[in-house]
Amino acid sequence: MQTILLKYGGNAMGASLASDPVLAECGQLTAKGYRILFVHGGGPQIDAALRSRGIAERRVAGLRVTDAEAMDVVEAVLAATVNKALVRALIAHGLPAIGISGVDGALVQAVKAPPIEGVDLGYVGVVEKVDPRPVLALLEAGYAPVIAPIGLDMRENASLNVNADAAAGAIAGALQVDAYVVLTNVPGVRRDLADPESVIPRLTIAEAEAFLADGTFSGGMIPKMQSAIDALRTGARRVVIGGAQPGAIADALAGRGTELVV
Repeated sequence: MQTILLKYGGNAMGASLASDPVLAECGQLTAKGYRILFVHGGGPQIDAALRSRGIAERRVAGLRVTDAEAMDVVEAVLAATVNKALVRALIAHGLPAIGISGVDGALVQAVKAPPIEGVDLGYVGVVEKVDPRPVLALLEAGYAPVIAPIGLDMRENASLNVNADAAAGAIAGALQVDAYVVLTNVPGVRRDLADPESVIPRLTIAEAEAFLADGTFSGGMIPKMQSAIDALRTGARRVVIGGAQPGAIADALAGRGTELVV
């Protein structure tokens, strides 16, 4: 029985999860015996919630500065609004989904991120450790875990906003999943973000690290690629980054998109 971890970004989620072809495909794969779990993002949804509350958004080097007020919104949106919308949709597609966050069972243990450019990021976390037992218990009981990327600061007993890609890669490695599939709004890793024809079908870790170092990868692709490298190095058997089009998971398992290899 193969275990697949899907990182499902907020930008990849369609307007209607009830008719989302990726979620429908998950139901079909589950019926065939695959074990599927999700780690989801929610950046656009968080942005909208912060705007509606009049909370100013600030980023440093692409990371959201998260004070206590913003953290309350982040946790509410990720662990409740987005998480439960995905759970409801997956159940409608035949998956016995259960929504949790990285806080539950101390699944994702994190520490506060260091300042960047002299700026304290607030309640932003860096993954320190993953305890896979809560997820394994759900998988072995036949459930599909849906995980919101909130980490637990064990020292301060506080929730931390963890990058969803980083959380997904760490969980994929700790679980030693058969496939870690990153679904986003583009069908693979592009050498040139503006050129749809520049998708790279296969990358070694060394090549990926070189592209990170020379600036070929930028913006949101940086944490996705770093998480893919971490997942492969810490135990995931396969890593594929691809688009969230119909048949996306089958495409990824067939090697379409961008596969990272040792």
